Order: sequence, then C-alpha cells, then structure tokens
Amino acid sequence: QVELVESGGGSVQTGGSLRLSCAVSGYTFGRYCMGWFRQAPGKEREGVATIDSNGGTSYAGSVKGRFTISQDNAKNMMYLQMSSLKPEDSATYRCAADRDNTAFCTAARTHFYYRGQGTRVTVSS
Repeated sequence: QVELVESGGGSVQTGGSLRLSCAVSGYTFGRYCMGWFRQAPGKEREGVATIDSNGGTSYAGSVKGRFTISQDNAKNMMYLQMSSLKPEDSATYRCAADRDNTAFCTAARTHFYYRGQGTRVTVSS
C-alpha cells in the first residue's frame, strides 16, 4: 500500500523559508512523476512543482526561482524547499505521485494517483 505523509508546514513571515518533507512508503522512486500541489481555502488547486523519472524538474511560474523540489531515493523522501515566501503562498501543500507515465510530468499537474493529506503553510505579511 502506497502512503505519502507530509511534514514541515507552519507559520512564517513574508520572506521566510520552510522545507516541506514527504515520506513515501510502498512506492518505487525514480520510475514515475512525483510532485507537489497546493490549495488555499476557497481557491482552485494549483500545481507547484514536479520531478520526473530522470530527475527533471518543472515549476509553476509563481514559485520558480523560489522553490526547489528534490528527492532522496535512498530515504524514500521528497522535499520542497521554499524561500522568499509570500502571503499568496499560504495554502495546504500536498505531495503526490503517479503510478504510470500516461500523463505529462509538468508543474501544471494537480491530479496524481497517490496523494498525501497535506501540510499547512501560512505566510503572514
């Protein structure tokens, strides 16, 4: 059974940094697209970043240059390093993973086969 569990969310001020972690079990890293998406209350789900089976990364324009997605295959962990945070980054962040390669692995992705429950990020001005 595949399980994804996020951690690392919290409250920070504008300009601050956070690193989100995603612990993954029952899943083979490096085969399919994985990523992060977010959703703020009352807003549409928004893709944030993805990493493909070759380690290639893709970012939403709103976070490019500020966020970095990475994986540690040996530890079955995925990360999202977030810096220069803005109030508009406030949302629940969820990590996610595919089980095949039928869909493109781009940051626009908001739907994956496997998803975690999310970790809340609040950025105050």
